[in-house]
Amino acid sequence: MINPKITDTVEKLQTASRNIPTVWDGRNSILEMKEGGSTQWKQMEWMGFYFEFLCETHFNGIIDMPGKKYGNTIFDAFQEISWDFKAHAANTTRHDVVTNDVEAIKNTLDNYGHYGLILAIGEVEYNDEKRTFKKWHDELKEGISKYETNRINRGAMSRRRKTEFVLSEIHFICLDNETLDQCSSLYHQGRNSNGRPRPPKFNVNIQKIPDGALVATEDF
Repeated sequence: MINPKITDTVEKLQTASRNIPTVWDGRNSILEMKEGGSTQWKQMEWMGFYFEFLCETHFNGIIDMPGKKYGNTIFDAFQEISWDFKAHAANTTRHDVVTNDVEAIKNTLDNYGHYGLILAIGEVEYNDEKRTFKKWHDELKEGISKYETNRINRGAMSRRRKTEFVLSEIHFICLDNETLDQCSSLYHQGRNSNGRPRPPKFNVNIQKIPDGALVATEDF
């Protein structure tokens, strides 16, 4: 059973979420993060970081940001339980959301009984064939990243960039050990630059999240 204090927090978050903009233009979002002091404006996957940026703005005073730290893992927020902010494209064949470090989530579940996800869902637009968005972003960064350099050296293809996100709903989800087991699997991240394997994360299939874990949904 979800603690009434968590439900009260969700009600406040849901009310605050109604002021979140629904159309996220990639260029404008990146510039807004850059001008707003975010350290993540250079990231290729700007959509998720922009949602974090919006949450930090609109949820200020309701939840503490950043959240609790377990080892090297810091959750996005804390209020009664640990929370993470995630954004996901609805117009895709994949329905998995990579959340956070397995051990950190297990520890926060042991401490507080639930783990919270604030999940934004919407449709995305991708870059055109000439990759103008990527070129614009590279110019803004004044060069390509080390990650991009390594990709080129490996001969791997460049992923298409998301250029716009249209928000349709935000889900407020509280998972306990049982419901997390029902909708998650392990996601192995590969290796760090020092060659050591990165710790696995929980991969949550949003189509398998039990109804009892969905505390509220705000539709746009």
